[in-house]
Amino acid sequence: MSDPFEDADPFEPFEQCVPESTSLAQRDEAASGETVYSRSSHARHRQSDEKKAGKRPQRSLKGRALAYLSRREHSRAELSRKLVPFVQEADSLEGVLDALEREGWLSNARFVESVVHRRAGSFGSGRIVNELKRHNVGQELISQTGDELSRTELARAHAVWARKYGTPPQTSAERAKQSRFLAARGFSGSTISKVIKGGDEDLPFDPADD
Repeated sequence: MSDPFEDADPFEPFEQCVPESTSLAQRDEAASGETVYSRSSHARHRQSDEKKAGKRPQRSLKGRALAYLSRREHSRAELSRKLVPFVQEADSLEGVLDALEREGWLSNARFVESVVHRRAGSFGSGRIVNELKRHNVGQELISQTGDELSRTELARAHAVWARKYGTPPQTSAERAKQSRFLAARGFSGSTISKVIKGGDEDLPFDPADD
């Protein structure tokens, strides 16, 4: 009986020296040009199928809305704009927004509070009110917020001015520069005049007098 390793190249890997153990049927299949699937190829296909089967389902319109609201407060108008690109034929955007309001997830009033909380320390009522108008939160909320901000307008303007400058302007150029800064922040002309003219002379003061 001949040694199957007798004619093997001594420098070939061991696996190449082992006689082919495939069955006659497998050799015939390979010779016919048909694809031969190994166990590893079956495993790869199975893993691919499992990944496809486990693919995350598309998020519903309400689920997407809740994801936005979990990050921060939104006005109804802002949330609607964000959801429009994801509306499907079966979806009712207004119905979803109505449900979110009924369930307490969506609130224009809370959105207004969050805007005031973030902006009041750095901006005047004019800037804040304009932002609320862009979000279409309703005239009643806007008017109420504007009235509340006006009571603290002078105090907030002075705090913003003090952080930036701290000393009254000595020249007309300095006065114009400080005025432009406060105007860009949304403070009114009368408030700016009081802050720049008075410096610390108007303090302490009652913010309600503004």
